[in-house]
Amino acid sequence: MNQNISKGIGGSTPAIELSKLKPNSQEPQPIQKEEFQERLAKACTALKEQGLDALYINAGTNLYYFTKTHWSPSERLVGALLFADGSLKYIVPEFEIGTFEDFMGIEGDIISWKEHESPIEVIATNVSGKIKLAVDDSTRFTLVSKFQENKRFEISSAENLIRDIRMIKSKAEIEHLQYAMDLTMQVHKAAAKILKPGITAQEVEEFIHQAHQKLGVEKGSYFCIVLFGKDSSFPHGVKTPKALEENDMVLIDTGTRYKSYISDITRTYIYGKASDKEIDIWNKEKAAQLAAFEAAQLGKPCSHIDEQVRVQLKTDGLGPDYDLPGLPHRTGHGIGIEIHEHPFIVGGNNIPLQAGMCFSIEPMIVVPDEFGVRLEDHIYMTEDGPRWFTEPAHSIDNPFGYVVD
Repeated sequence: MNQNISKGIGGSTPAIELSKLKPNSQEPQPIQKEEFQERLAKACTALKEQGLDALYINAGTNLYYFTKTHWSPSERLVGALLFADGSLKYIVPEFEIGTFEDFMGIEGDIISWKEHESPIEVIATNVSGKIKLAVDDSTRFTLVSKFQENKRFEISSAENLIRDIRMIKSKAEIEHLQYAMDLTMQVHKAAAKILKPGITAQEVEEFIHQAHQKLGVEKGSYFCIVLFGKDSSFPHGVKTPKALEENDMVLIDTGTRYKSYISDITRTYIYGKASDKEIDIWNKEKAAQLAAFEAAQLGKPCSHIDEQVRVQLKTDGLGPDYDLPGLPHRTGHGIGIEIHEHPFIVGGNNIPLQAGMCFSIEPMIVVPDEFGVRLEDHIYMTEDGPRWFTEPAHSIDNPFGYVVD
């Protein structure tokens, strides 16, 4: 029988735990129009500094980030041209104009193109002379190549320009991320309580989806990974997940999207009694996570965090480098309106840590064919150093730090 009910693992049912969940009434204020305009202004400044004439922003997260316009990318080109002088022009299929105008955030002129036309050729007729154009790196190659072939455009990648703006989060963005993280932490605690021998990974995933919905997110989970026992040694899961057994390791990685901003938290703990080896590895995982937090200092390169994690793991007899047992992937990734975005916490990334950066710390330890331990929390950088979005896990048998009499 599971011995950890008093520590928040097992002992309840999905119906009971769903009934307890209540949305947080302290929702952050929506991000204001002025902030989107500030983002456009930053992009214009960057264009001028780099001697560029315009930026092409493709449909998707970048279009939303800069213009507050939600539009998913498809085979038809939809995007925007931002000129260094601040003028904004959207490129839209003519038959979509009415719909697009309903979604338009920041106002701008529209360049329309018909189905039989090349949108790149249409854009070319709407610019004066030859222009130096930075192209959104999320743009499909077939479109980029057509820009390159057109003599009106001198093409370069906008990846770094966009990265340098997006990876520094505003106070409002951090508040949105915090709210989403808080929701998912509630879900994690509820999910731990419904565990019992025989429950399937799919049943837990369905509960987590319903729990996010109960907390006010209509679309539920943005993603969910549930792994038991040996399955936890595969970082992103297996084709056919096993059901829970007594004394299995439990790994749950999930998140949701709240008003475009994404949460992402992983907890690993034991259902039942942990072996000495499992306790040892779990404690080494926590030590690696804390080493990453301590290494997250302003001005240091992002790679410094990953390097210090691997120093800690090697000291603890794991690795070295990417060898197993040890850490098979990067230490972390940025987060915002995409679940994986800049900055990436990995060797070779020399971008200096700056206030406003938000990223995960998840130096997972994998013991091949036995189990894995991933503890994932995110931090945001302040002028005084790193701050946790969520409180790190406490122990292998009491992950959420319940007080036990």
